[in-house]
Amino acid sequence: MARLLARLGRLSARHRWVVIIGWLAVLTGFAVVALSGMRFSDGGFDVPGTSSSRAMSVLEEEFPSGADSDGPTLQFVVESRDGDITDPENLVTLTNALEAIRAVDGVGAVSDPLDPARPYISADLTTAVATIEADRGADEEELPHKIAAIADDLDDEGMNAEIGGTIAEGVPEILGPSEVVGAALAFLVLLLTYGSLVAAGANMFGALIGVGVGILGVLGFSVVTPIGSVTPILAVMLGLAVGIDYCLFIIARFRSELREGASVQDAIGRAVGTAGSAVVFAGATVVIALAGLTVVGIPFLGEMGLAAAFAVAVAVAMALTLVPAMLSLMGARALSARDRKRLAQRVDGALYVPNVATRSEKGFLASWARAVTRHRALSLMGGTALLTLVALPLLSMQTTLNTPGGEDPDSTQRAAYELVADKFGDGSQDPLVVLAQGSYIEVSLPAVVNELSELDGVATVMPVGVSDDGDTAMLTVMSEYGPLDDRTRDLVKDIRAESGGPSNVELLVTGATAIGLDSDEQLQSALLLYIVLIVGLSLILMVVLFRSLLVPLVATLGFLLSLGAGLGATVAVFQWGWLDVIVPSPQGNPLLSLLPIVVTGILFGLAMDYQVFLVSRMHEAHARGLTPLEAIRTGFRHSAVVVVAAAAIMAAVFGGFAMSPSSLVGSIALALTVGVVADAFIVRMVLVPAALAVLGRAAWWMPAWLDRLLPTIDVEGAALEGDAPSASPKPIPAREAVGAHQ
Repeated sequence: MARLLARLGRLSARHRWVVIIGWLAVLTGFAVVALSGMRFSDGGFDVPGTSSSRAMSVLEEEFPSGADSDGPTLQFVVESRDGDITDPENLVTLTNALEAIRAVDGVGAVSDPLDPARPYISADLTTAVATIEADRGADEEELPHKIAAIADDLDDEGMNAEIGGTIAEGVPEILGPSEVVGAALAFLVLLLTYGSLVAAGANMFGALIGVGVGILGVLGFSVVTPIGSVTPILAVMLGLAVGIDYCLFIIARFRSELREGASVQDAIGRAVGTAGSAVVFAGATVVIALAGLTVVGIPFLGEMGLAAAFAVAVAVAMALTLVPAMLSLMGARALSARDRKRLAQRVDGALYVPNVATRSEKGFLASWARAVTRHRALSLMGGTALLTLVALPLLSMQTTLNTPGGEDPDSTQRAAYELVADKFGDGSQDPLVVLAQGSYIEVSLPAVVNELSELDGVATVMPVGVSDDGDTAMLTVMSEYGPLDDRTRDLVKDIRAESGGPSNVELLVTGATAIGLDSDEQLQSALLLYIVLIVGLSLILMVVLFRSLLVPLVATLGFLLSLGAGLGATVAVFQWGWLDVIVPSPQGNPLLSLLPIVVTGILFGLAMDYQVFLVSRMHEAHARGLTPLEAIRTGFRHSAVVVVAAAAIMAAVFGGFAMSPSSLVGSIALALTVGVVADAFIVRMVLVPAALAVLGRAAWWMPAWLDRLLPTIDVEGAALEGDAPSASPKPIPAREAVGAHQ
């Protein structure tokens, strides 16, 4: 693979303008397609295969009028601060407000909470709730604001009014101010790493072209079929981060080859053949991990995974083709002015860079490697203890598919929800829908009502109707507890357990609460399956790559520690509210059910990136005859600076997204920020070299029979040894050394 990639790099360098214009043409083409009519779905999370999902299908079939609605439904919750809501003066005020709402454009119907046939007034007569049904096609973002203006007018009349229900939140912004700041910080890291504005600019330009093609490709696909509103955000977040890093890996190797005396063309070929091979392997690992989200059988997760995988694949292609084209334009200007001045020497009228392959063992990274490997036991225990401490909040993690009342604790939607729960009971707004199926169900219905009423936690059981064929009855069961309470979860199980009981009727449970509980449980089960799959994948891939049994085990255990730290920090911030002053998105809610599995897939891929780029240099040094300890220190010295810079860039990009006003985007980004920092700076910089030092030669052991069976993946460029520059200095034309075009 190394030879093939080296040829690809040289080909891209020779035809640099064709490659650059080609990428710009693809970017433009995708933009035209995307702007022609991209579409987003309603953002709902559908988890098929659950009991409540199947029951919902029965409900839609047997009671189509009850399962469908023409538009969103809102609640107008009014509380009197002085006296009963039925007092004449308060009654007039409430009636006028309801009439004003009926006159709002887009409102289809408004219920009367004082209707004797269907009253919706609290037992203390202080609170009334009117149901507002919007017309199909009504502006879901503007309508609540118009009703809120009417609610504000009631404040002067001695009443509190809140708007609840299905309020649209719109599509989160893809790139906001915080994301731009994150990208700017990433550019600053590049500038400090390279010491060259040209190299840093080329790196960022390539990454932006890659993420542009990736996200516009995803949006272009939405022209064919609508996609979720969060799907492109995840693709941007990951595509930008890996795009910057993959460019960094290749450009850093190119600069290293120039310093060792290679010509620009040779340096490009060797950089793409070596670092490019690692990019392909690392990118393939990320793509497989993300595409693997489709195997859990949850459509919206599969969609997000495939979109992000596409963005990563584009980033890999960009790094292998566009970057070599830009390197051929930069030439020696990819080096800092200080490097060019210090290393360039005149010989027979030509400038050359002397061979500096043997790096000095002085410097911070070399000292760090010696300290970690010398105090290996202390490093292992200290790093593990620190990550375990950060992961402790994970023990109290709560997840939910939807937060009752909306995710913002300060919103009118949450205030309306809590007011109704306080006045009418915790389970009043999210009742369970029970379908009773059996022959001549009307005869058995009274017995079913009695059975359900006797269950622990049931507040009310109300028959709603019977299907046209007379075999299915619909009942509303209100729990005494809230939709996220474990006792409500137990009640759902108890109702299902009554199926086929004394009444000999099959009972199905659905509704928003049951769907949320079932979906959350299925997502947790899918997470366990997914972790097993990707851990197995990582072990197999790294056994093939490093020809070792213990190195993959160390890498995988390190990934699990990083994952625990990322999720633990997210629980502390978004569930416990530790950084409420800093983080703009709502806090204090359970985490969204999909977060752990999405973070697991992304962080796994990134952790394998760092493992490949760090340990492959150690493996290369060991294969050349160095002792295990010397190989660890040599490989660390060559690769640690790139891994540190890559992690800092990742943290900057993800940190920018962590400041998103969307709690879903912010929580995923924060988990990735902490996970990347933990993995790169603690696992790969401390735990991995310390563990390999403890293992010694055993770290690189593999049974001979297994070694013969496994294929060989050359990410270290062994196949390019014959193409390597000789030990003697190679001349570089003067105009290259001073920064002119090649």
